[in-house]
Amino acid sequence: MLDALEAVGLSGDGRMIALNSYENRVYQVYLEDGPPVVVKFYRPGRWSDAQIGEEHAFVAALAEREIPVVAALGPGGRTLNEHAGFRFAVYPRRGGRTPELDDAETLEWMGRFIGRIHAVGATKPFACRPRLDVETFGVEPRDWLLAHGFVPPDLLAAWTSAVELALAGVRRCYERAGDVRTLRLHGDCHAGNVLWTDDGPHFVDFDDSRSGPAVQDLWMLLSGERASMTRQLSDVLAGYEDFVEFDRRELALVEALRTLRLVHYCAWIARRWDDPAFPAAFPWFNTQRYWQDRVLELKEQIALMDEAPLGPV
Repeated sequence: MLDALEAVGLSGDGRMIALNSYENRVYQVYLEDGPPVVVKFYRPGRWSDAQIGEEHAFVAALAEREIPVVAALGPGGRTLNEHAGFRFAVYPRRGGRTPELDDAETLEWMGRFIGRIHAVGATKPFACRPRLDVETFGVEPRDWLLAHGFVPPDLLAAWTSAVELALAGVRRCYERAGDVRTLRLHGDCHAGNVLWTDDGPHFVDFDDSRSGPAVQDLWMLLSGERASMTRQLSDVLAGYEDFVEFDRRELALVEALRTLRLVHYCAWIARRWDDPAFPAAFPWFNTQRYWQDRVLELKEQIALMDEAPLGPV
């Protein structure tokens, strides 16, 4: 890692702190001359160079408009570098705390910046990064799990039936929403990817950025009972619509997108199970209890998708 930094003109002093990341390997590195940087080594084979380049260009465009994101630096003249067969990017270190999502002002503030992100995201599409839809986040991960035998044999019929009904519910939600617009998104906009300071939020880790409906970057900010989520949604949209109009038809997709994320998440862990970090971090995965809980979770989602869509007050 230190050799990789030296190759782009940065000299580490030997101090490194591993940061919380499972998909890639991310470290805070102290330099001999200058402030610490954060170095991300990309998991081989996940994204192509062109796909990573699109992510970097999107975040750079946001930063140019003074939207609070953390864009890759360009030591050596480029943001994506390679050393010893591993690709990596260097970022400035940015501190902050987890935002308080039960606070109306915080939600409105975050809504304003997500609205600004989406205003830029809508100006042109991704050419190489994938879409978030039923096929990529539902059908493909389901098929992968079945093909690789992760579901226990005695629960296979129950899980297969539940996921089929769930995906049918997702499709109904998409039909109900109609032909909604897709745009470039953060893609994984939960509280862990937002750092809060006295100056407000800044958004980190666009590694999951892809094309999809705007509501994908909103629904993960909502939690609790329906009444709580209704209030939270109203606060977020109060800020969001200062910069871009939100298509209320997309609210039919909230539980559908949650369902797709649940299916995709199972396959994500399974695909990485040969990585020693994953069994250590997710010891409960692939147990009998785990898959029983997933069946119950999908059944709950099937019922929720049949309810009236969430709406702001």
